[in-house]
Amino acid sequence: MTTVTQRLSVAPVVEATAQLVHSHYVFPELAERLGALLRTRLADGAYDVEDPADLARLVTTDLQSLNGDLHLRLKHHARQVPVEQGAAALSAMREKFDSSLGGAPRVELLDGRVALLELAPALFPLSWSAGPLGAALTLVAPADALILDLRANTGGAPDTVAFVCAHLLDRRTHLNSMYWREGERLEQSWSPAHVPGARFGGSKPLYVLTSGHTFSAAEELAYDLQQLGRAVVVGETTGGGAHPREGWTVHPHLEATVPVGRAVNPVSGTNWEGTGVRPDVPCAASDARDRARALALARLDARGAEPRPRAADPADPPLG
Repeated sequence: MTTVTQRLSVAPVVEATAQLVHSHYVFPELAERLGALLRTRLADGAYDVEDPADLARLVTTDLQSLNGDLHLRLKHHARQVPVEQGAAALSAMREKFDSSLGGAPRVELLDGRVALLELAPALFPLSWSAGPLGAALTLVAPADALILDLRANTGGAPDTVAFVCAHLLDRRTHLNSMYWREGERLEQSWSPAHVPGARFGGSKPLYVLTSGHTFSAAEELAYDLQQLGRAVVVGETTGGGAHPREGWTVHPHLEATVPVGRAVNPVSGTNWEGTGVRPDVPCAASDARDRARALALARLDARGAEPRPRAADPADPPLG
């Protein structure tokens, strides 16, 4: 339960949010309409609340009413957030990083030398995560097939997407481009030419698990690999957020998050905004791991691979 420690001055928060949207939102025409909508709703008394969480909910509903952009919101933080631009998101992410082994909480070898690597709850900034992710990706590199689990991943850093992709490809590859409103420039994203450890590579079977909670940069990872024909996506259609965003603190417990760019995939010429990444093999997220494992084993068998025997299980009956 949130404790309100000071009186909420609604008008300055709404006005600051409207100005940030007007100045930075990737779609300028929509930004003008959204700013006008917020000011009209403010004048009508629609935001006459005392709890910052209630204001965040009401303003977010209006911000997303024109085009459903899930990155565009007034976000409530239970703890007081720093005033520096972007600091609120980094502060929240750091706690998750420290409690998730750096974003690689599960590495597992399944039957038939099929490896499972879970990346969750986020793709953290590469300056934090290169060590743990590089170690996990090196560990699964010798496997005959890989299942990459993004079902609980809600986003993160594009540079980290490129870092992961580099381990799953054989060469430097154009993954994505970002159009930025500031300067109206297009910036390409490529996988790095070198990785710190071993590569899983670009030829062995690769499956990516998704859910309706998979979002933002995690969607980019699934989408990039799918569009390159490198991976089979198994699970549910993802959340549908393809616009990178920046965050500004507009109240001690409120952050205005505004998309400042949009993704442009070099293969499809578009992105997953509003549509999500559609799986190649649709199924419930809870069934995706078993489906992917079965597909991997069938593909290995069809290729004539001979999986090595699995490690002994203590529950197995004794031999002889």
